[in-house]
Amino acid sequence: MRIRIFPAGLASLLGLMLLLTGCAVETPTTSSASLSSSNSKNGGPTVAGTEVAPAKSSSLWPQGEGQAQRRGQAGAPPPIRAVSAILIDARTGETLYQKNADEPRQVASTQKLVTALIVAEQDPLDEPVRVDHQDTIVEPTKVGIHSGEHYTRRQLLSAMLVHSANDCAAALARAHSGSLAEFSGEMNRLAQRCGTTCSHFVNPHGLPAQQHSTARDMARIAFRAYHNPDLREAMAMRSYCFRYASGRLCNLEPTNKLLIRSPFFNGMKTGYTEAAGKCLISSYSRSGRELILVQLGSRSRYIFDDAQHIIGWAAGS
Repeated sequence: MRIRIFPAGLASLLGLMLLLTGCAVETPTTSSASLSSSNSKNGGPTVAGTEVAPAKSSSLWPQGEGQAQRRGQAGAPPPIRAVSAILIDARTGETLYQKNADEPRQVASTQKLVTALIVAEQDPLDEPVRVDHQDTIVEPTKVGIHSGEHYTRRQLLSAMLVHSANDCAAALARAHSGSLAEFSGEMNRLAQRCGTTCSHFVNPHGLPAQQHSTARDMARIAFRAYHNPDLREAMAMRSYCFRYASGRLCNLEPTNKLLIRSPFFNGMKTGYTEAAGKCLISSYSRSGRELILVQLGSRSRYIFDDAQHIIGWAAGS
């Protein structure tokens, strides 16, 4: 099917309204004794005695070429052309690389990970949701669900994560909280439970508005999402066959092209608006090495290449 993409002039104008204030200064720590995942309201992965994505790089960079070579890396990391970036160990939460990781920015559709976490942790995924007209009027990327149709949350969640469908994000948010405004409050509460200190969200899909996060905060959110089995399954899909209420089938291709490039990339989320630039959160697993990379404010022509290069370097491959 053809997905309509509308001009981004409005995105540029609204992007100028990005909030750069109100960022907390305290750094939270986690208290669980081990990595865990939970579908409870306050559940989620934690690492004993450490915080996720700490400000101090603890393993690979910038601690010197000698340590990098001992861990299988050859010299300094390859360049990341994104404005902000951070690479963390997906098992321990350690920071392995960072660049402007605390700079507040709009993060586009990568904030759908927050929406996904709320739904996966708090809602019954196999129960149906009735689509409302207001869910269908978001732009630009959508699968074309219609008012009055019914879909399970799992269907909508999969379409949102695989193909970045904004209408599915809106339907999930409204079904959860009654309105997008109420849902944004839950997004901010969930983000705080993930350990974020400089994030503010106002919609479930990431379209331009007065909202922001940072690479470090998004890594903390991504860490929690990575350890949720339902989200791991959806984010790893190389394609998704969406069945419309009419019975029509549509094969949705992933916006995350790393899933097509290598079997060792296993998910997360893309994003783009004119204000945010190209954004990508990617995860990788091979031979016991698990990594999460956040890139914000990059460009389409090299964001996937940059991810492959630095993750390949960090994994010693």
